[in-house]
Amino acid sequence: MQSYSQIREFIEENDVEFIRLAYFDVFGTQKNIAIMSGELERAMKYGISIDGAAIAGFDADIRSDLFLRPDPSTISIVPWRPADGRVCRMFCDIVYPDGTPFERDTRYMLKIAMEEARSRGVEVKFGPEVEFYVFRQDERGRKTDEPIDHAGYMDVDPLDSGENLRRDICYALVEMGITPESSHHEQGPGQMEIDFRYGDPLTAADNTSTFKWAVRSICAADGYAADFSPKPIADKPGSGMHLNISVHRIEGEDRKEDLDAFMAGVLKYIREITLFLNPSEQSYWRFGRMEAPRYISWSVQNRSQLIRVPADPSGRRRIELRSPDPLANPYLAFALLIYAGLEGMSQNMTPPQSIEANLYKEDPALMRGLEQLPASRQEATQCAMESELVRRHVPKSCLEAYVYEGKK
Repeated sequence: MQSYSQIREFIEENDVEFIRLAYFDVFGTQKNIAIMSGELERAMKYGISIDGAAIAGFDADIRSDLFLRPDPSTISIVPWRPADGRVCRMFCDIVYPDGTPFERDTRYMLKIAMEEARSRGVEVKFGPEVEFYVFRQDERGRKTDEPIDHAGYMDVDPLDSGENLRRDICYALVEMGITPESSHHEQGPGQMEIDFRYGDPLTAADNTSTFKWAVRSICAADGYAADFSPKPIADKPGSGMHLNISVHRIEGEDRKEDLDAFMAGVLKYIREITLFLNPSEQSYWRFGRMEAPRYISWSVQNRSQLIRVPADPSGRRRIELRSPDPLANPYLAFALLIYAGLEGMSQNMTPPQSIEANLYKEDPALMRGLEQLPASRQEATQCAMESELVRRHVPKSCLEAYVYEGKK
């Protein structure tokens, strides 16, 4: 849907009374303002005003009046809200009063990165795999330290107590236009994973944000608390946001060399952009343990590496980046990965030799010459502050928000 008349018809057919206009701060935290359905035409024509000075990283103290312009292609019903007087959600572009795009809107920043890729004749696609934990709540609705179960990887009921919960989440995602591919119990107690189809970067980031919102809302409605932090239980597996990435020619056949050069660019710049892929101090507790990477390396099918090339009987080739975690802002993370990969392609980079070894068990002498991911948020911050790539593509106020405010 692109026009107001199409949206109006959708609203009337679905008995929509409230519309949530959603947007994000620089950390990827979803914000929204609700309007009545009768206000939508005005919102689409003129926008809805917000106070930019109140939003993390927007640096809008002087020009604080910003406007939300609904993106009609993103409208979807919120299925866990009442059926009478229904609620729908639309993602918004953020603009200045004169309609100029707000340059610190990370959703806009991703659009610019996508345009840069298209200008070079390629499109990049992302398929996120987001892990999360589910904990029980106490009688006051607060999260406890008790996970929903103590099942393990791909266990079934009665060990797995999350099957019905994952089913409800999958139903909600389908109603919101997102197609789940699979769901299962992960390795940690109460740890879950639901995968959905890959897509263009903006759709994949929108779907990731919608997914996290749906998981939190449905868990809360059922008396549980969803936790997307990277290491909620110290001695158990952390939660990652593994990113499947593929590179395609807009005209002509895809080339293996393109994906290789893209991967080489990601490997070269990964330390500089890790702050945005892993924004919390807890993110760095996860590295180097229980299938979370530490070394900047790659291999085929090997989950101990930063990047693996998964086996695919269909012949399609992609890379899986295993360092990001669910607290990352997907819009900013995807944009920076696109820029890093494009640098690799423009400079005809070649990836280093693959390492066919389990880096968790291998002789430490083998790893002495390997570069490592930042060991702490402080180190990642220093890498970002010294990065020319980051300075070129991340507005100063966004970088300062990550450096001085941190992911809350």
